[in-house]
Amino acid sequence: MSSYQIFAEKVYTGNSVLTGQLISVENGVISSLTASGFVEGALKVQNICAGLFDAHINGGERFHFTEKADEETIDDIYQASKALGTAYVLPTLITSSLENILKGIEATRSYIRNNPGSGVLGMHLEGPFLNPIKRGAHLTEYVRKPSDNELEAIISHGKDVIKLITIAPEMFTPEQIDMLLASGITVSAGHSNATYQEASRVFDQGIKLVTHLYNAMSAFGHRQPGLVGATFDNDSVYAPIIIDGVHCDYAAARIAYKAKKDKLFLISDALFVGEKVTEFKWGEFDAYLQNGQYNNSEGNLAGATISLADAVRNAVLEVGISVQEAIEMATIRPAIALGLDDKIGSLAVGYPAVFSSFDDALEKFVVLN
Repeated sequence: MSSYQIFAEKVYTGNSVLTGQLISVENGVISSLTASGFVEGALKVQNICAGLFDAHINGGERFHFTEKADEETIDDIYQASKALGTAYVLPTLITSSLENILKGIEATRSYIRNNPGSGVLGMHLEGPFLNPIKRGAHLTEYVRKPSDNELEAIISHGKDVIKLITIAPEMFTPEQIDMLLASGITVSAGHSNATYQEASRVFDQGIKLVTHLYNAMSAFGHRQPGLVGATFDNDSVYAPIIIDGVHCDYAAARIAYKAKKDKLFLISDALFVGEKVTEFKWGEFDAYLQNGQYNNSEGNLAGATISLADAVRNAVLEVGISVQEAIEMATIRPAIALGLDDKIGSLAVGYPAVFSSFDDALEKFVVLN
């Protein structure tokens, strides 16, 4: 239907919470937001916000994007995420061959073209230019130093599709980092063993984001603050975090929240959604689901099992973050960090009528669009 109304007991706009609101939608866009009682014919919900946005997700219920870089996998990731309340995703392709990276780029471009109303906004390229010391579950055979030619190939083929690229900045020359920043792709520092000084230099150069805070990065020490310390020390740097109690202790999440304030946001980093895949192998990459977490045969974490809605719930119930902030951490903050806040992240007039609604207990999240 081209026009409809939603009555919400609470509306999380992205910067405030409103009570008793009637949301009017015209042709897929929010046309008005007014204080009101329930209106006959309107859809009634307890809580509503802009569609949740997961900027880091590796697989859906069945398929893994790096292992099967095609439109079927992208649709699996999107549909599985949507079923659990997440409206927008960046399917993440990890360290692999240039051929596979280009295949993933083309599949993402084609999917977006063929599904213009979907919540697939582009892709996240995590690697392959990582520090082997901090590769985590990424395969050694594909981890490599960047060459100008390969960077140029990735940029020329994918700058309109890749919304985020994770690199170990200490493996790059300043000129190569400038090349990436000039492409318009958001650059994130991750899988990195950068010193505090190295990290601070690239933050000054223009990188304003890190990948999965604490995980696969040089840790904080009182004499060697590392990438974690540089992130905490820089008020301009955004830090996505996996709040599942596995990738970092909830106490560490509380510390990060106190340090980063409005620059902390949520990701799932789900290897697969819904815990239906219990064993996975892709070449030498393997993962086994045990006790609610994916580990590889080396004992390293191989991706999370949570949804973004789970992360919101954990942020509130386990870390002590308010519902308003937890919702902002899954909507407007990642949108700002990736330069997409003019399109998504806010529930306001003129924005797409793509919503996540949820109950007061944070148990059930539903996408409405």
